[in-house]
Amino acid sequence: MKKVSFMDMPDVPKGQLPEHLELQRTRVFCGSDAPTHSEGIQYSGAYASMGIDNSLRLDSFCKKFRVEVIQLTEDEIEFDMIGIDASLANAFRRILIAEVPTMAIEKVLMVNNTSVIADEVLAHRLGLIPLDVDPRSFEYFSGNDSPNERNTIVFKLDVSCKKGARITVKSDQLKWLPNGSELEMTTPNPSAKPKSYTLFTCSQASLPEFSDKPIGPKHQDIIISKLGPGQAIELEVHAIKGIGKTHAKWSPVATAWYRMLPEVVLLKEIEGKQAEELVQKCPVNVFQEIEDIGKGKKKAVVANPRACTLCRECIRGEGWEELVAVRRVKDHFIFRIESTGALPPEDLFTEAVKILEDKCDRLISELS
Repeated sequence: MKKVSFMDMPDVPKGQLPEHLELQRTRVFCGSDAPTHSEGIQYSGAYASMGIDNSLRLDSFCKKFRVEVIQLTEDEIEFDMIGIDASLANAFRRILIAEVPTMAIEKVLMVNNTSVIADEVLAHRLGLIPLDVDPRSFEYFSGNDSPNERNTIVFKLDVSCKKGARITVKSDQLKWLPNGSELEMTTPNPSAKPKSYTLFTCSQASLPEFSDKPIGPKHQDIIISKLGPGQAIELEVHAIKGIGKTHAKWSPVATAWYRMLPEVVLLKEIEGKQAEELVQKCPVNVFQEIEDIGKGKKKAVVANPRACTLCRECIRGEGWEELVAVRRVKDHFIFRIESTGALPPEDLFTEAVKILEDKCDRLISELS
């Protein structure tokens, strides 16, 4: 009996996979009960018996990879990353959350606090206020460093409530001290009078990057505390540079997340009452009815597949899985970044790319 090789099959072009295998390699199938074929096939010899090289090559990656910006505002960006693996998309997400540096309040020097909020809770609330300042203009502050204009930002909060009134203390009452600390500390000297000194002095206002744009909180209406009659808060805070891996207050993003591009396919034409039922089944309006001029009936079409949330209502019920296929494209990711305000969202992604590049350079140098 003559053996027929895979390449001799007339319906499969040379150098290509059969349609069902190509779909399994590039798509996640979302059934009514669970997804299937969700694993990525990275092994170079996975299709060697069919004469197809599945190895990862830099030239092919450069041809396929692209970034398309879908939406950009002051605080949010949504873009598509096409032609990458989920591990790389997740690396960007983790770097954005934990490794892109920002400035945040670290030290709180409490002078007076008679509010209902305890000192440590108040310090924690202050640390979570996002600051509108570019962290790239500052250096990291280590244990052996002295505070200066390049590693420390000083703010002051001094509010009190008169009798017979109640006030709300908000972030706009944090005042930037460009000349450094104003707190006077004393050192006891047994042989002479105690000496008074300030923690440090600087001249941040003279730096060109801050001369036109004063440093302050990103949002002016964040509630810090509420004071009753006779209560007061007086303190000084020092902000330094850090990363979210150390503490969440240094994380530059409110959230950074991604999802695979949805793909909704009608396997057969759906007309009449079935089309109306399908449109009503979808809660996010992926489908719509249009007039089929040739047949004089209304039929269902996929109008907005990107809006699909994978609720799978469209394939629940008897027979619907034979009419509608819900899939996800494995190498196409919808990425969304919401900045806390320290940096524009497009700059955050650029910084994440630089950090990943530095990691790769260090790994290559260590291996060599």
